[in-house]
Amino acid sequence: MSQDLVLVEEREGVGRLTLNRPDVLNSFNNEMFDRFLEAVESLGGKPSVRALLLTGAGRAFCAGQDIAGGSLGGDYGDHLERHWNRLATALRSLEKPIVCAVNGVAAGAGANVALLADFVIAAEEASFLQAFINIGLVPDTGGTFILPRLAGHARATALLMLGEKLPAKQAYEWGLIYRVCPLASLETEAWALATRLASMPTTALGLTKRLLNGSSTNSLAAQLAAEAEAQTIAGHTADHTEGVMAFREKRKPRFTGR
Repeated sequence: MSQDLVLVEEREGVGRLTLNRPDVLNSFNNEMFDRFLEAVESLGGKPSVRALLLTGAGRAFCAGQDIAGGSLGGDYGDHLERHWNRLATALRSLEKPIVCAVNGVAAGAGANVALLADFVIAAEEASFLQAFINIGLVPDTGGTFILPRLAGHARATALLMLGEKLPAKQAYEWGLIYRVCPLASLETEAWALATRLASMPTTALGLTKRLLNGSSTNSLAAQLAAEAEAQTIAGHTADHTEGVMAFREKRKPRFTGR
């Protein structure tokens, strides 16, 4: 298996994954799925990695599924279960913060991969496109789940049914993404955010992500119970002890992720 389809780097507590098929706008083939999932699992399991940063090589973030050389029709559901659904689940279930730097077009499943991150920073030139309807398919990779929650039902319906390009600035104005910046500063801003998150109390961040995931379907009573359970876990961490001590000593805390 080629190691170049996803470039992996680890430094300063951040695991960086760069989708690296720029000649096809970083669209996924089966080999790239395997490499990406292996990298997420490997980095996610390392205590030294306390945040992830996703981006794409070249002029695009990700154009979704590589359909140029594939066959038409068939059991797409099976393909989703084996690949895209696993990828989406891996990103949302990873209890470490994920920053996505969208450097260009994010289309189809690639758009939804970006939106599954905890923080999305996009270049001003970037765009998001729910391209499924344009080839007679339905949205997947969590698009019908996450877009109504981010943009509201009416805007999500328009994005998913009309298949029109959404510029990064408008995506920001609609609340889909965290920040927009010039392309020239995207790397700097995304890395600064990722390293900041990597220096924060990792367990508390992961538990917060768990609570946010559950809030979409929980009742108030269930969410309150989940918060109490998570707070008990957080309260037993070394980072909580350090945070309290730093507060009392009027100094900046030195979190270690433990």
